[in-house]
Amino acid sequence: MAAVKYQFVVAIETCIDAGQHVIASEGLRAPHHFAETFAILGDAGYLEADTVAPLQDMARFRNLLVHGYLPVDDARVIEILRSRLGDLEAFRAQIARTVG
Repeated sequence: MAAVKYQFVVAIETCIDAGQHVIASEGLRAPHHFAETFAILGDAGYLEADTVAPLQDMARFRNLLVHGYLPVDDARVIEILRSRLGDLEAFRAQIARTVG
């Protein structure tokens, strides 16, 4: 399960990194934390409003996985992966459409 959690962290961090790249290249305000990256992109029209909150939740969940603030139930990780991977695809599609 550790490998699954690691790959999930990598996927979330890839979205964060891509988002921060867009922010920097477009001269948008700098985020103070990872979750704010998605709010800035939403405010600037790079992400649809209904995409922002789920991505912010993923950024926060990434923090739980990486920093171990609380124990993370493996069943919760599996449920998120089964039900929320579409949020990562939505991010990819929306950024590609607005930047590309």
